Amino acid sequence: MKLLITGGAGFLGYHIANIIHRKGHQVELLDVADYPETDYPQEVVKHRCDIRNRDTLEKLIRENNYNAVVHCAAALPLWKKKDIVDTNVDGTRNVIEFSMKHGVERVVYISSTAVYGVPKKHPVYEHDPMIGVGTYGESKIKAEEICNQFREKGYFVPIVRPKTFIGTGRLGVFQILYDWVESGKRIPVIGNGKNHYQLLEVDDLVDAIYLCLIAPREKANDTFNVGATDFDSVEKDVNALCKHAGTSARVVRTPATAIKAALIFFEFIGLSPLYKWIYSTADKDSYVSVEKIEKELGWKPKISNAQALIKSYDWYLENEDQVNSAGAGVTHRVAWKQGILSLFKRIM
Repeated sequence: MKLLITGGAGFLGYHIANIIHRKGHQVELLDVADYPETDYPQEVVKHRCDIRNRDTLEKLIRENNYNAVVHCAAALPLWKKKDIVDTNVDGTRNVIEFSMKHGVERVVYISSTAVYGVPKKHPVYEHDPMIGVGTYGESKIKAEEICNQFREKGYFVPIVRPKTFIGTGRLGVFQILYDWVESGKRIPVIGNGKNHYQLLEVDDLVDAIYLCLIAPREKANDTFNVGATDFDSVEKDVNALCKHAGTSARVVRTPATAIKAALIFFEFIGLSPLYKWIYSTADKDSYVSVEKIEKELGWKPKISNAQALIKSYDWYLENEDQVNSAGAGVTHRVAWKQGILSLFKRIM
C-alpha cells in the first residue's frame, strides 16, 4: 500500500507514519510545518504542501498514485477562527475531492468526539446528535458532512472519531499537567473529580486507523468512535499518575462554577491556554461507546487511561530538555504557554 498522511508533521501523523512503515507499507507525508528529521524512517517521503492550496494539492495527489490517504491535517482550537474553518472544512473537501478524482481508493478522515459537544447521557454512540462546542467542534461537523456527501457519490470515506489521545510526544495541555506533577504541585480538577473522562493511547488509535485502511468497504465505510475501555474517575486516573511520579503532587477538588467562570474570563482576555472545550467538559462524564468498531472491525484497545498518562509522562521526563529548548506553540507536539496558570502554579 502506498499511503499519504496529511498533517504528517503532527503528533498523530508522526505515529501513523512510523507504525505503518514498520508494517511494510510505503508512506508519504504532507504538511505545512517543518518535519523533525530524526522522527521518521529515512524511506518516508516528506512533502511541503498546504491542503488549502488546491493547485499544489491536486498536482501532488495526481502524480503519486496513492492507494489511500489518512487525512489528519487540522487547525486546532487555539488557532484563529478563519484558519480553523479554511483548513478543517475547505481543506477536507480538497483532499477528498482530489483523491476521488485521481483514483485513490479510500480516504480515512480523522474527526473528533468534539462533534458531540457536551452530551447529557453516556456512553455516546455514533448516531447521537452532533452539537459542536466552539469553532473547532463546528468545523469537524461540517467536515464530516463533506465526507458523507462523497460517500453518497459512492466514494470510500471511513470516519474515525477519537477521544482525546495521548502518547509519546504528546505535549500541549498535557505538558502543563506533567510540569505540575513533576514539580509536586497540587493538581486542581474542576469539580469533585468523580466524573469519568475517557482518553485514548495513540498506538491504539493507529490500530483503529489501520483497520479502516485494510478492511473491506462493507465493513469500514462507516463512522466509528474510538476510546479506551479501561478508565476510572478523573481523580483516580490522575492520582495514579501522581503516585507513579513519586512527587508530592496530588489531586485537589475545586468549585466547578467559580473555576469555569474564571477560565472563561482569562481565556477572553488571552491569559489562559485552556479553551472552551477543555473546561466545558472537565467536570462532566465524557466517554463514548466503542462497540461498533469492536464488532465491525475487531478493534480492541490495549492501554488504560492511567497507563497512557504514565507512558506519556515518562517520555516527557526523558525529553524535557529538548521540549523546553523547542519553545512554546499551539500544536500538540510543543509545550503551550501557561499564562495565568503559571501564577496559580506558584501557590498550589
